[in-house]
Amino acid sequence: MRQINQTQVTEFFLLGLSDDPLTQQLLFILFLGIYLVTVLGNLLLISLVQVDSQLHTPMYFFLCNLSLADLCFSTNIVPQALVHLLSRKKVISFTRCAAQLLLFLIFGCTQCALLAVMSYDRYVAICNPLHYPSIVTWRMCLQLATGSWTSGILVSVVDTTFTLRLPYQGSNSIAHFFCEAPALLILASTDTRISEMAIFLMGVVILLIPVSLVLVSYGRIIVTVVKMKSAAGRLKAFSTCGSHLMVVTLFYGSAIVTYMTPKSSKEQEKLVSVFYAMVTPMLNPLIYSLRNKDVKGALRKVATRNFRCQLEITH
Repeated sequence: MRQINQTQVTEFFLLGLSDDPLTQQLLFILFLGIYLVTVLGNLLLISLVQVDSQLHTPMYFFLCNLSLADLCFSTNIVPQALVHLLSRKKVISFTRCAAQLLLFLIFGCTQCALLAVMSYDRYVAICNPLHYPSIVTWRMCLQLATGSWTSGILVSVVDTTFTLRLPYQGSNSIAHFFCEAPALLILASTDTRISEMAIFLMGVVILLIPVSLVLVSYGRIIVTVVKMKSAAGRLKAFSTCGSHLMVVTLFYGSAIVTYMTPKSSKEQEKLVSVFYAMVTPMLNPLIYSLRNKDVKGALRKVATRNFRCQLEITH
């Protein structure tokens, strides 16, 4: 649908990652595999925490929240991207684009807050183990989780409002595979400096502040771990913290490149977006949880229980 100057855009064309048919088919297979692993991994983690009482701890409570955010984050983007990879006309309505942008920011910002909360949980567990039960109570866990989701919603509403309040009356071709604020601002028919400043300030709130909290927490954790006399204790602490730091580096690093640094090439921005929109939600349950001994033990118990039930049914 062609748009005329001074006429509000009612739909956008997503240019995607490539216009080569063979490349699109290969990307479809790759993204479908990533999405299936993301869904299965996060659903498995949530299910295991629910059924195994030994996993009813604050750390796994926060992990469940992170898995839920990952699952929703990926589902908001990947299915549409898969459809468009097999479609000739990659069109999205203005309303659908606005909804995708809002949900993308809600779940993404919530992930940022949850990762900071989880670093605080590990800090208390390692640096103040005797006081951990009295500090990290279930009431506090609920407050921190609620605060994470609330902050994600508030920041996303601000970013979405400052992005969509602008007039879009010219080009409606988005050089991206989903509706993201930086890609949309390029198409605005007016000066975008105020909107860019608002988004940058929200990035400070939801990206740089949590990253600072994570760095402080892990700085103190490292000092405490180094002072441990037990080599086994140091190894266990570094193993747990190493997983979290890997997740933090992957997610925060790619998000900061997109929202907090000078604009790079469109192709580079799209590749970075693929990383934190698709790859990170898949890696989170694998890196942070499924390599954990407690989670592996819970998985073995559930598998053994199901196997016994099948034998009983068979006999």
